[in-house]
Amino acid sequence: MKHVCVLGMLLLAAGSLSGQSTVREVEHVDSADKYKVETNRFWNNWFISVGGGAQIYFGDHNKQMDFTDRLSPALDVAVGKWFTPGIGIRLAYTGLAYKGVTQNGSHSNGKIYDSSQNLYEQKFDMAHFHGDLLFNVSNLLFGYNEHRFYNLSPYAGLGWMVTWKTPRQREVSASIGLLNSFRLGSAFDLILDVRGSMVNDRFDGETGGRKEEGALSATLGLSYKLGKQGWGRCTNSGISSEEMERMRGKINNMMAENSDLRDALAREKEKEPKTIVEKEHEVKYVTPSLLVTFAIGKSTLTNVNRVNLGYLAKAIKDSNKTYNIAGYADKLTGSAELNERLSKERAQVVYDCLVNEFHVPASQLKVIYQGGVGNMFYDDPVLSRAVIMEAK
Repeated sequence: MKHVCVLGMLLLAAGSLSGQSTVREVEHVDSADKYKVETNRFWNNWFISVGGGAQIYFGDHNKQMDFTDRLSPALDVAVGKWFTPGIGIRLAYTGLAYKGVTQNGSHSNGKIYDSSQNLYEQKFDMAHFHGDLLFNVSNLLFGYNEHRFYNLSPYAGLGWMVTWKTPRQREVSASIGLLNSFRLGSAFDLILDVRGSMVNDRFDGETGGRKEEGALSATLGLSYKLGKQGWGRCTNSGISSEEMERMRGKINNMMAENSDLRDALAREKEKEPKTIVEKEHEVKYVTPSLLVTFAIGKSTLTNVNRVNLGYLAKAIKDSNKTYNIAGYADKLTGSAELNERLSKERAQVVYDCLVNEFHVPASQLKVIYQGGVGNMFYDDPVLSRAVIMEAK
């Protein structure tokens, strides 16, 4: 008889704990906001590119030479990095040579182009080293999409244009351009780069009617992406996966122990006379609590949050206890006034859901809000953008 009573008490206690404990699981949900992404490490989202095409130099006598005679081959080599889906930088080399005509003989190959104007053909090797700031307007205007086929990226930059043929020149340059990218796969893009550059009038060895001279180039090539590419979506995180697994393990152990106790109690009952009267034992009710998290700057409940609130609502109505609904905001983002308002709105939206959707008596709920707070759990600011419900 004694063994039966002891086993019965343990069984009831285990059953109560497993029946009343609430698993507060809030899954990681990708943000629906296509403009919000998670940043990557420094060595991610790099690229190298190579292209070839044509370029033309605009010197003092460009109007006196046919357009096709002034075209020369161009080579582009660049390495760069995207810091966000919309902003990146690159360092680039552009070369090979410029063509034109000259009257003073600078960079002349000795061939007469137009004797009536004393013009000689001109060709000189050059190199243009430049750094560019890139703006992916496709991602900036329409949101990040890693599978988008076409991306347009205007850019602007400064550089250094040199020629090592006599007369040697080294001049500061300024450039603007359009980088057109066509996705070929996860690692390669086809790129069309159209660039205009400006340099001092003396760069070609001859000064004349222009204050500045310049060049226009168009190259077609390939871009290869290095390291990890793309950005993950911002997520509304709840309890960490490690913590969730630990909680699941505890519940599974309790259920296994519960099953063993039931089997032991059944065996003891078979040994005792059928006239045994079992004493009823009062089991203390375990009141659950709940953590609901929110996206940064938001006070909107997800469907997962509503499901969890539905389970809690039943427990509240069965317990006859009063619950505090405490709202919080992450003090690392936003002003103190904004965080005060957000924490109040988050607590109020949980209160409205419990009362209006799940019909919890308002007398069992009390709304409080704490404004911006530091890291409350696991040094994770996501867990500070939350509402916590606990029995008073």
